[in-house]
Amino acid sequence: MIVCRGVRGAIPVKDNTRHNILSASDRLLQVMIEKNGIVSDDVCSAIFTTTTDINAEYPAIAARKLGWHDVALLCGHEMCVPHGLTSCLRILVHWNTEKSPQEIVHVYLEEAQILRPDLFE
Repeated sequence: MIVCRGVRGAIPVKDNTRHNILSASDRLLQVMIEKNGIVSDDVCSAIFTTTTDINAEYPAIAARKLGWHDVALLCGHEMCVPHGLTSCLRILVHWNTEKSPQEIVHVYLEEAQILRPDLFE
């Protein structure tokens, strides 16, 4: 049975520049796609958030460059939590799949692994 599942990921952004934002977004999306076998025709939507210190470009542009022309994309800022990770980009992909929640691979790269320590124990 096909259902809509959420696939999460996060990656630090080295500097608040267009190049670094798009590079981080592209890298994270590519790993999320590869680890889960995501095909763009099966993607309902994707939400891209950044911490408030990252605002030089829309990270969703990376998805358009990957061919996600018919996918609903949204960018926004993450909650500003005092003890939260700064300079971070997060992605939530809503994906139609037959996979169970336990089969979904959430991707947290580099320092962003602290956001989901349960995945790296």
